[in-house]
Amino acid sequence: MLKQEIKWVRCPVCGNKTRLQIREDTELKNFPLYCPKCRQESLIDVKDLQVTVIKREVD
Repeated sequence: MLKQEIKWVRCPVCGNKTRLQIREDTELKNFPLYCPKCRQESLIDVKDLQVTVIKREVD
């Protein structure tokens, strides 16, 4: 069994780690990512460990 790479998702606003981890086979579409540190929410897509920001919600 091969070990999969696991990566923390970082906040696109402040750059800190969020509470979410992704693996190589994780796919998310229009996922509302919340950062507990800066209290901002962003919509993201994830595929092949690449995070794409769709929209940043800045209050």
